[in-house]
Amino acid sequence: MNKPYHMVTRAEKESAAIIEQFCQANGQILLPIVNLIQSASQVVETVIHEIGVQTLEVILTLSAEQVAGPQTPGKASGDIRWHGSQRGQVQLADRKVHVKRPRLRHRTDGEVNVPAYDRLRTDRGLSERMLGALLRGVSTRDYQAVLPEMANTVGVSRSSVSRQAIEASSEQLKQLQERRWEGVEILVIYIDGQRFASHHILSAVGVDIEGNKHILGIESGATENAAAVKRLLTRLRDQGLPTDRKYLFVIDGAKALRAAIDEVFGAEQPVQRCRNHKLRNVIDELPKDQQGQTLNLMRAAWKVKTADEGEKRLEQLARFLERDHESAARSVREGMAEMFTLQRLQIPGSLHKCLATTNIIESSQGGVQRRTHNVTRWRDADMVQRWAASAWLLTEKNFRRVIGHADLWSLAAILGRDIKANTPASKKEKVA
Repeated sequence: MNKPYHMVTRAEKESAAIIEQFCQANGQILLPIVNLIQSASQVVETVIHEIGVQTLEVILTLSAEQVAGPQTPGKASGDIRWHGSQRGQVQLADRKVHVKRPRLRHRTDGEVNVPAYDRLRTDRGLSERMLGALLRGVSTRDYQAVLPEMANTVGVSRSSVSRQAIEASSEQLKQLQERRWEGVEILVIYIDGQRFASHHILSAVGVDIEGNKHILGIESGATENAAAVKRLLTRLRDQGLPTDRKYLFVIDGAKALRAAIDEVFGAEQPVQRCRNHKLRNVIDELPKDQQGQTLNLMRAAWKVKTADEGEKRLEQLARFLERDHESAARSVREGMAEMFTLQRLQIPGSLHKCLATTNIIESSQGGVQRRTHNVTRWRDADMVQRWAASAWLLTEKNFRRVIGHADLWSLAAILGRDIKANTPASKKEKVA
């Protein structure tokens, strides 16, 4: 196993001593940094990366002097007195650093804190930053290699990074589960499952009236798992997503998922079955020489303007296929009505590309996959859920508005929402 060694030469020791002497003799230069550390919750991390341990220790000494006054060896004076030093550690943005810290004691009340040391001991997002590095592809084994150069760096072992990642991912899962949705006008809800080795995670992504996407929630389980789907939808309801209004649900067609929507949100909810899933299901039942023609006929049926005409064309295809490929014909007919929900609701064609399939959530799941691919062993469902939550929140930062978002006001009207503030006419009135 390769281990990093830091060889300290006599020249380096002499240089460190010179730096320390200079800082001690010119401590006033560092007072602004001392004040910044003591008064602010954020520290200038880039400065601390560069100044080195010796200067960091001088900063702690200056902070102690502001409390107890300058050191006067052999002369004890005042209520707060210097009491030697001891080893300690402070937290930077991405690791911990060993330092020698001064100790202060009150004449009667015991230990007195050094303000700058207390501030630097506070975790200013260390766990979250470590987790962010792991989600961006840095493994626990390689984490130490990406740190800035600085002597006496600690707290970056594989086990340490793993502990920090667990803490941060648990917090992010909690944040996701505690999001509130009363104040967001969600129109579309995409639900799909994703596999992590032998584990499954259900995810729900919502689109609001402005076309912005939001990760609504996740749950352990597959779309075929009725209990898991119900837990996901119930959690969304408990997080403030109203169930007394209509949404457009876009799903893969799992019966358990469809039943859970009816149970939690009501049987009147419009549901659009993902056309890409349907294509794959039908094509998988056919020999290669039949696949191309079938694919073209199904796509042509979905482009017609009315649901009745589209269903008529698919029924003709099913009759043709059932002569030699009964299972393919059965797949074409299964859930046929929900293949044409967009036409039945008369939703503008500009929105069909983003509403006819689960591509929006599947492409986002690709971002989650990229951010978790370094994990080689998923220990349990809790671990999967924590990592998935963290990866989703990071992926969400790159979300863009959906194609055709300018026409979402019409979908809102179709769903019976109050759209006065979002119609093109109302926006023109505001401009005028």
